[in-house]
Amino acid sequence: MPINVYLNFNGNTREAIEFYAEVFGQEVPKIMTFGEVPADPNHPLPEEAKNMVMHSRLEILGSIVMFSDVFPGMPFTMGNNFSLSVVTEDRDVLQSAFNRLQEGGNVIMELQETFWAPLYGSLTDKFGVQWQFNLGMNEF
Repeated sequence: MPINVYLNFNGNTREAIEFYAEVFGQEVPKIMTFGEVPADPNHPLPEEAKNMVMHSRLEILGSIVMFSDVFPGMPFTMGNNFSLSVVTEDRDVLQSAFNRLQEGGNVIMELQETFWAPLYGSLTDKFGVQWQFNLGMNEF
């Protein structure tokens, strides 16, 4: 069973979804907002939350990545406790994604040959998400 990653953002989820869809050649997926959820009279929805993203998902190179804004008033910490790993045999796809995701971000390791892969690199994108890129992988 694959592991699905769920990414939370602080009000800019829609921008992140549109960016990732473009990078990976996907259509922008259906986006459910908090305002589309049935109302609960015991917990009225703040006006600023109505257009925030409650849930969306993209399939990126065969993996499901889910997205949501943090609900107003809930704590948000830009973390570094996760990364997304792109593993592919297609050098062009790997290079293109690396190049696009580094825009506005920070390259940790340029794409280069390593002992475990013919091409590996890592970066943090403009949304603070850490990515690793592997062109194929040996038995390691």
